[in-house]
Amino acid sequence: MFKIKGYLKKFWYLILACICLLFVQAQTELTLPDYMSDIISVGIQAGGFASPVSDVLTEETYQHLLLFVDQKDQKTVKKDYKKISKVNQDIIDTFPKAKGKTVYQLKDLSSDEESKLESILMKPMLIITSLDSMDTSSKEYQEKFGQLPQNMTIYDAISFMDESQKAKMFEDIDKKMDTMGESTLKIAAGNGVKAEYKKLGADIDKVQTDYIFKTGLKMLGIALLGTVAAISVAFFATKVGAGVARALRKDVFEKVESFSNEEFNHFSTASLITRTTNDITQVQMVTMMLLRIVCFAPIIGIGALIKVLKESPSMTWIIAVVILVIFGVMAVAFAVVMPKFKIIQNLIDRLNLTMRENLSGMLVIRAFGNEKHSEDRFDKANKDVTNLNLFVNRSMASIMPIMMFIFNVVTLVIVYYGSKQIDLGNLAIGQMMAFMQYAMQIIMAFLMIAMIAIMLPRASVAANRVYEIIETKPTIQDPTNPVALDESKKGLVEFNHVSFAYPGASEPVLKDIDFVAKPGQTTAFIGSTGSGKSTLINLVPRFYEVSEGNIKVAGVDVRDMTQHELRDRIGLVPQKGNLFSGTIRSNLKYGAPEATDEELEEVIRIAQAKEFIDQKEERFDMEISQGGTNVSGGQKQRLAIARAIAKNPDIYIFDDSFSALDFKTDAKLRQELNQLVKKTKSTVLLVGQRIASIMDADQIIVLDEGRIVGKGTHEELMKSCQVYQEIAYSQLSKEELSHE
Repeated sequence: MFKIKGYLKKFWYLILACICLLFVQAQTELTLPDYMSDIISVGIQAGGFASPVSDVLTEETYQHLLLFVDQKDQKTVKKDYKKISKVNQDIIDTFPKAKGKTVYQLKDLSSDEESKLESILMKPMLIITSLDSMDTSSKEYQEKFGQLPQNMTIYDAISFMDESQKAKMFEDIDKKMDTMGESTLKIAAGNGVKAEYKKLGADIDKVQTDYIFKTGLKMLGIALLGTVAAISVAFFATKVGAGVARALRKDVFEKVESFSNEEFNHFSTASLITRTTNDITQVQMVTMMLLRIVCFAPIIGIGALIKVLKESPSMTWIIAVVILVIFGVMAVAFAVVMPKFKIIQNLIDRLNLTMRENLSGMLVIRAFGNEKHSEDRFDKANKDVTNLNLFVNRSMASIMPIMMFIFNVVTLVIVYYGSKQIDLGNLAIGQMMAFMQYAMQIIMAFLMIAMIAIMLPRASVAANRVYEIIETKPTIQDPTNPVALDESKKGLVEFNHVSFAYPGASEPVLKDIDFVAKPGQTTAFIGSTGSGKSTLINLVPRFYEVSEGNIKVAGVDVRDMTQHELRDRIGLVPQKGNLFSGTIRSNLKYGAPEATDEELEEVIRIAQAKEFIDQKEERFDMEISQGGTNVSGGQKQRLAIARAIAKNPDIYIFDDSFSALDFKTDAKLRQELNQLVKKTKSTVLLVGQRIASIMDADQIIVLDEGRIVGKGTHEELMKSCQVYQEIAYSQLSKEELSHE
């Protein structure tokens, strides 16, 4: 997968946008549990009072608070509150019972000043709340304060204490409060403010409702922001994945177009199709998931871990145990599933190959009545892929239930251990709920990484298969410094002692081939099956590289000119006349995009295709199906010949291209073609199986077991070449040959 980084660089700006948006999404998801904790702890438990600092204090409460504040901090408290002997209507509207009383109102403070005041008043507010709610007849009260004189309050008693007594009392209070968590202290102090509001007649229910509603609105806004970020990440990640896939397919297609027949023999057609479709799709999917999940998982996981360590360090051991268990489960899954992915890709290749063979050879299969054998072959290939996919998918599917079981167990452990911490005052209920959500986020982060890690090997195999094509160096390369063609020798083809052997073969297929094909003439090749006729003409357009000797076109070695320059001068009609899906017009103009309708009319006349085209209502606009399956074999060959003629090349190559034509059409076509060649001074290289198709050629070359055993005209070969004579007499009678 690291090999695709070059393709990812093109989309760096989208990737950067994805990462930034992932941080936004992670931040929103990490913030929501905090707000939920606030709703439970502050909104429900503390009645919506989040701070130990009250906006308004009665004179009594103000004086009581100062009893538990040291001299230095008392100055801060006195500075931040102002005494109001006569309350105004605004205060009365909020605190009705403040009417006619002296109160202390909080001044407008900065956030730093307010934070400092909170730290000063938190414990004093908690102390006076505890003292006010204490039962004077309780044992604890009697032990601490004894029997107070009549008309003396606890606060009076404390005010009469000397400094040492106060210091000891404060030390005991601090020790007890230090065992409580900060959030628990805030809740308790908030309840003190709530009691103060109630004492002043404020609507505490409205305070609680307003707090919960405002916090809920904040959560909604954050959730919407997270949703927008997630959708944007999905959009950009999809765009990057699709862009990478498009670039890979383009490069693969361009590389395949540069392949010689040697590379095509190495990569099967079925494998090339699988690599261009299925394998690149795998890379596309993993690229998207890498951006959406792999980048997101560490951000959310580390963020949640920091939150856990900050909020509830006493329960982090639970997370550590869970992570170890998850790693154990994923290690087992890796060991079981990973080796299967490469096998799956190879089995898909085999399935595609079997299907392609069955579809392309359907007529032969039916003719031999061998449908059952073909079905069995396909069923076996299909079952192999299905069974292995089922095994992998079942293994993968079992991971999620296991993870959910682990999470449920973790939830029970958190509730059990957390409830004890709540009972001890070390943890708030809201904190425990937030901890559960953070634990889920950490587990899901590791799960996401693990799932990607399982998918990554399959995508890596797919990427390697794709890159195997891209990195394959074609055996046929263009020269660094191409040589210009000699236009005075246009169309001239020279074979100079050429030998050729297929890669890996022990014996050459062609041996010491030496001849010259001149412009304006037809050079025909004939021989028994396997004599090397098609191989020979495939060397002219450099589909293969010669092993020995050289081939010259227009006086230049074909290895010293670019493949485009060479093939641009050749009009090839292969044994199988391939047509492309589209129209007759698009097929005829395949090699000559600028050809006019008048030129096309002349082309189809020469190729003897005019008659059947005129019978079609659409004529040139008639649709041609893929492979030309909606026209006959003879019509397909004539259209393929017309396509080559429309190109008006210097060299025509016909590889047994008249085999599907009847003798009458064959004769007419050859007559028109000879006239065209004489007129345009083009060279014709013609492979034929029928003597009648080649006997009028200016030069006939007879091949036998890869060697030239005869060269000359029909009349000359009938006198001098035994192989040619045998072929001729096997096809035509002496009378027919004499007549010809």
